[in-house]
This record gives sequence, structure tokens and C-alpha cells, in this order.
Amino acid sequence: MENDKMEIAQQLQIVVGEVQAVRQQIASLNAQVRELEGTIVAVSKQPDDLALHRQMGSILIEVEDREQLMQDLKLTLNQMASAVESMSQREKELVETYDKLKESLEG
Repeated sequence: MENDKMEIAQQLQIVVGEVQAVRQQIASLNAQVRELEGTIVAVSKQPDDLALHRQMGSILIEVEDREQLMQDLKLTLNQMASAVESMSQREKELVETYDKLKESLEG
């Protein structure tokens, strides 16, 4: 009986670590999403007669096709939003697992 509780306590610690890691990833992704949304707004407001540049590695390259740039930015934004959604679902599952483990440890 005592071994079972120790095992559950260990599982609980693992789940807590996973929840923390997922929450950090969600926070990081959300920050990237906000930054990308700001970039999309800035690009859309940039006058056509002013050049736009895109970073490629350590250099900046002038963008020739603004439409393609916007498509790329929006695609990346959608992919990141999807990743946030997946990570949020994973967080929910982990919290449910945590609650069940905690219940079995207390019961």
C-alpha cells in the first residue's frame, strides 16, 4: 500500500513537471503569435513606395513580392495558433491526469 502511494506521488511529480513545461511552451508560443500579429499589421501599413526587408539568417533581403510575404506570415500565424491550441489541449489532459492522481493519493 505504501509503495503504491510512493509510485503515485512520483507520477504526480512527473505530471507537475510536464504541466509546467507545457505552460511555458504555451506562453512562448503566445508571445510569438502576438509578435507575428504585430508584424502583419506593420507590413500591411507600410506604404508601397517604401521597401520591405526580410531577415534571412544574419542578413536582410529586400522583399519583392509583398503578397507572398503576407501569405507566408499568415500561414505561419495559423500554424502557431494551431500549435497553441494543441498545447492547450495537452495542458488540459495533463491537469485532468494530475487531478486523478491527486485524488487517488488522498483517497
